Parts: sequence; C-alpha cells; structure tokens
Amino acid sequence: MTQHITHWTKQQLRTHLQVIQGDAAPTLVLKNATYLNHGLKQWLTANIWIYEDRIVYVGSKMPRNNEGCEFVDCENQFVVPGYIEPHAHPFQLYNPHTFARYSAKRGTMTFVNDNLMLLPLSNEKALSFMTEINQLPYSFFWWCRYDSQTKLQNESEVFSDEMFNSFLNHPYVVQGGELTSWPAVLKGDDQTLHWMQETKRRGLKVEGHLPGASERTLTKMAVLGIDCDHEAMTGEEAVRRMTLGYTTSLRYSSIRPDLPEILEEMLSLGVRNFERVLMTSDGSTPNFYKDGVTDAMIRIAIEKGVPIEDAYAMASYNVARHYGMDHLYGMIAPGRLANLNILEDQSNPTPTAVLSKGIWISDEPEETFDWDRFDIKPYDIDWNLSVKDLHVTSPVGINMVNAVITKPYRSELDNTGEELSAQHDECFFSLIDKNGSWHVNTMLKGFATGVSGFVSSYSNSGDIILIGKRKKDMITAFERMKELGGGIVLVESGEIVCEVPLTLNGGSSIEPMEEIMKQQSHLVSSLKERGYAFVDPIYSLLFFSSTHLPYIRITPSGMVDVMKNEVLFPVVMR
Repeated sequence: MTQHITHWTKQQLRTHLQVIQGDAAPTLVLKNATYLNHGLKQWLTANIWIYEDRIVYVGSKMPRNNEGCEFVDCENQFVVPGYIEPHAHPFQLYNPHTFARYSAKRGTMTFVNDNLMLLPLSNEKALSFMTEINQLPYSFFWWCRYDSQTKLQNESEVFSDEMFNSFLNHPYVVQGGELTSWPAVLKGDDQTLHWMQETKRRGLKVEGHLPGASERTLTKMAVLGIDCDHEAMTGEEAVRRMTLGYTTSLRYSSIRPDLPEILEEMLSLGVRNFERVLMTSDGSTPNFYKDGVTDAMIRIAIEKGVPIEDAYAMASYNVARHYGMDHLYGMIAPGRLANLNILEDQSNPTPTAVLSKGIWISDEPEETFDWDRFDIKPYDIDWNLSVKDLHVTSPVGINMVNAVITKPYRSELDNTGEELSAQHDECFFSLIDKNGSWHVNTMLKGFATGVSGFVSSYSNSGDIILIGKRKKDMITAFERMKELGGGIVLVESGEIVCEVPLTLNGGSSIEPMEEIMKQQSHLVSSLKERGYAFVDPIYSLLFFSSTHLPYIRITPSGMVDVMKNEVLFPVVMR
C-alpha cells in the first residue's frame, strides 16, 4: 500500500541524492529551525533542506550548492509536522477541496476521508477522482465503506465484491470502515466479515463505530479485526479501548464536543502514554471550524495538561504511524513529504506559515478543480411535485428526541389537509427519490413549530427531504432547489427566507468555507427563530435516513425500525 502513495521516480530520487551531495541545490532551506523530533520526542535545532515536495536533509550543515534556493530563517520560531485529520467526512456542505484549503491555512493538510458520497458515481469515476484530487497541494486518503448507513433498494448492487475490491486496491485507500453495521456482523453477517478479513490481508486498518459498546462487545470486535474507534464519549470509555489494544481517536465535533472532558478524565485516571491516541473533528459542520481545525484540538490538549510533544504527535506522528505512513508523513526527517507548520510559540499550534507538499499556503485565489469531469455536478431534476405527492401515507410518524435520535409516534392530528397549525411542533415530512420514482410521506414531531416550507437535497442517501407546515410553501422550496441544482431552501408565505446552494451532487457547495459558514449561520438562525430546538439541523438532515442510529428512520426502502432491521412501511411509487 504505502510504496506507491507518494511515488518519486528513480530520476527524482537520484536528484534528491545530488542535493545531499552538493551537486544540486535544494529549493528551500529552513535555517536555525527548532523542530519537534518525534523519534526522540524532543525539540532539536537544525537546518531543514527541502527539494520541491520532499525533505532531503535535517541536520547542522548548510548546502554547498544554493543556486536559486530560498532561505527562511526560523530562529526564535518552532517547526512541527503538518497536522493530519484521521476521520474526515469531507462533503458536509463543504467539499474536500474547500475544506482542505481552509484547513491547510491552519496547519492541517492531510485527510483520511469517508468515501460514502463517492458511491453513487461509477467505480471508474470515483477511483479516478480519488487519484486526481491529490494533484492539489494537499493529501487525500480514503476509507472503503462496508455499508451505506441507510437501507438502499439496491444495496447489494452498490456494495458488491467488485466495488469493494476496486476501492480496496486503490493506492489512496488506507482502511475499511467505518464499520457502522457491526451489530449485523455479530449476528452472522459473513459478507461484511469477509470484507473485513480482506482488508486485514492487505495490511490495512479497520475503523470501528462503536458508541456505548461494553467491554464484551469491544473485545469481540477486536477479535474480529477492529483497529481503531472514535466513539468514546468519556475518558473511562477511551481508557477501556486503550486497555483492549485499540488505537483511540478522541472526538471534538459539532455534535459531540467531548474532547476537553475526555482528556481531563483520562489524565485523572492516570494515562501517561498517548502513543495510541489520535484526535478527530469527525466531519463537523462548517461553523464549528471558525476557531480552528486540528490546531484547535491540539490547543485543548495542551491546555488540559497533555505534554506538548504528545499533543502534537496525536495530530501528526501517531496518525501516520497508525496507518503505516510514518515514512512519508508525521515526522520532520529525510524522505518525508514537506508538510510543515511554522509556529511563533510551542504552545500555540495555529501556524504563522504553512508548507504543504513544499508549497507555501497563502491567501491567494484557490486552485481550481474540475468536478464535472467526475460526474459531480448540479442536480438536473426534470420532474415536478404536486400537493397530492405530499399526502401522508404512513400511520407511524417520527419523533425527534434530539438532533439525531428519533423514535416512532402516532399523530393525533388531522393530516389530510394542506396546512398545519403553528401551535404545535408537528410537520409534514417526506423523503422523495431524487429521480422522482418514489416517496415516503409521514409526520415529523419535534423539528420546529414555525417552519412553513423547507427542502434539502443534502441527506444520507442523496434523496430529497421536505419538511413543513404548509404544502404550497414546501413545493415552492422544492422548485427553488431545482433551480439551484441542489441545496437547502427555507420558504415562508411564498417567499424565500434563506438558501444554501449545493451544486455538487446535491450535497456540497463550491463556495469557500467562509461563505458557506455565513450561509449556514443564516440557515441555523432562521430555523431556530421558527422553533428548531436542537444543536445542529445539518446533522438532523443527514441522519434522518441513517440506520446506524436508533430507533426509526425514513429511507429509500421505506420507514425502518432500526433495532429490528425491518421495513415497517415501504416506499410508495409515484
């Protein structure tokens, strides 16, 4: 796997040797750099020679040949390896490119990404995308999912041996998972277990998803091959995973900002060895990143008393070593990729300057990326929606316990009309096939009291969610979403209140992170003004169809009882 992730040709390798020997000049030298050496877990002073995208020398010497070389004096500054996000969901309104661009300016330029949103593409398009996006000055690695996290009508076609093997053989795929369908594996799902075994045979990792798992369950999943889990919600749960041999990824996300409390509890429990501990923001929504990305997590770790060297390792070296990439990433040493952060102070992880693949990251206009070439483009919806398409067909509604957990309920309201009162928190609720073939219509309790018409093409399955009190406003929102080519639209009394255009397959924006943050802020404040009571409506939209969470979900197969894995009411064909 790691031999061809970053491949230098024989000629390039010979040139690297010539630089060391003095027969060629480095392209950049960082002089008098106090840098973090993860091999010794010490701060050392050295000159760092870089040739194009690679570190070729770290030591006391200066190059004999310096023709055309850029010199940067790092005296009184500190240099650390570039940060790595080990568990990214890079299509959370933003896209991998815009997220990387924003993150890199804050020191994070390497990402291990969920491939869920690539599955609707052909294998050829998805695999070529995973390669081509690495032409940008950032590094993108990927998972190979075992399940869709929802109940697709064509699950066996999407998750086939052909798909699995083509992804797992890709040079930028470094793990299988995240394994949300582990209960099915424990109950006898040999297909997924076979894929897990194949993952391990290739020397790759298997990422778990084990919220609330007991010691017995964690033990079983370790025996079956799980290497890492990011679902610890307390320090005690994190220590339990460490005790059982897991690499433990601590989470600080918009839906679970648990990191400060987890670290406090881990330290109080006597943890002193953090070599198998990582940190992740777990695909947070845009506004969560206003105060930083991985740099924010390192700062929390330092403030909570984690040794500085360990805090930086948890965001770089530990991640690279976990994935078997420490000969390329996570260290400042010869042969590694030139991903470096220059800091003004050891305890301030937000860099003043960033090198990614040997390129200075600046505020200049972003690089372009041709999304359309990979069939990642605006939705082209050529069908219409009518009031009769929103007629409630399921007697069982969905009751929101919080932003992501939903339970079944039976509505006592008359839901046969076109409008509901704003005196209660029940709304019309539909999931409609993006191609217009089917729909599931029910009632939703707890979302809001005053949302008149609301639509989102951002969902787990890529299908269209409609919520509202007034069917005509729901249709107006739908029509505007069609015009945008995908997105989230809120309508009231026939007028558009706010919108978030999502022109990359209905789920992601092409706008810079800063613009998406403004759009998200407007959307969230508008929904909360109309009675949305939870933390993050973006996660609500994503998880309405996600069958890895209890208890009832609305999916492309119909209304599903997650605990029984049963379709309660199938979809209705239009």
